[in-house]
Amino acid sequence: MEAVGLSGGGVLVTGAHGLLGAWLVKALLEAGARVVAVRRDEPAVSALALMGLEHHVDIVHGDICADGLVSRALVEYEVDTVFHLAAQTLVGIANTAPLSTFETNIRGTWLLLEACRLARVRRVVVASSDKAYGAHAELPYREDLPLQPVFPYDVSKAAADLLARSYWHTFGLPVAVTRFANLYGGGDTNASRLVPAAVAAALAGRRPVVRSDGSPERDFLYVEDAVAAYLAIVAALERGEGMGEAFNAGGGRPHRVGDVADLICRLAGSAVEPEIRGAGVPHGEVDRQWVDSTKLRELTGWEPSVTLEQGLRRTIDWYRAHAPALAR
Repeated sequence: MEAVGLSGGGVLVTGAHGLLGAWLVKALLEAGARVVAVRRDEPAVSALALMGLEHHVDIVHGDICADGLVSRALVEYEVDTVFHLAAQTLVGIANTAPLSTFETNIRGTWLLLEACRLARVRRVVVASSDKAYGAHAELPYREDLPLQPVFPYDVSKAAADLLARSYWHTFGLPVAVTRFANLYGGGDTNASRLVPAAVAAALAGRRPVVRSDGSPERDFLYVEDAVAAYLAIVAALERGEGMGEAFNAGGGRPHRVGDVADLICRLAGSAVEPEIRGAGVPHGEVDRQWVDSTKLRELTGWEPSVTLEQGLRRTIDWYRAHAPALAR
């Protein structure tokens, strides 16, 4: 993984206790970076804690939406690189509680960007999502396609995306945006997501529940490949490339969610089969999503190195190894 210039000043990671954040922190620490994380809540388990990384990170307690919190963190910890991953990431919660989703995903982003502008941060990478594209007849998504979301979560990520890029074009803040596919891997503690829920069920001998008819298609990206993409993007910013731009990253092709659940059962060595509980596509979700990663590959050389089967095997092994900690 390329980590140019990250062994000097502090690196702030918002959302460090989540799936991507924890694996990114691990890579940053291995690269010699001094990592600062923002923590709002105290969940019973977090990916960062499960991976034994919390004691190696400076923790700033508070909400990124609190006035002055990010500014204080940037100044007091002498931060020169920011990875903004903090977000309310669940579609179901966004549909039932849109205001809290907008508060975190939109207001939290503009407060962070303004703090970075005032502190003259050298590099900022903001997590958008492939969901920001909305539904398109033309697939895969390319970065030049319009953002046309209609559901609350998707809209919140598109708004954060636009805000981030405006800070380069208006103020010269060196920022890039990521629009990545569905991430998966060990450490995802949110049981409402397909992969961790199906893995937990299969390992326990239960039938994984698929809350659709199994036909929706998703692009899946293994978490360590996503981390490599983030580090490649921040290295491009260090070279003066990619500023104000958005970058896709995905696994290379879409997969039916029913097939993914089937594969998890087989790789886990379980005799159970998925239980289909839905009809069609759940409300608030898009039927088919798939991203084209050509732009990122041409700029940085990044490509996914882990196939879906390889990634699911690693994920299953991780959950097997951490089962006692997750059961607490």
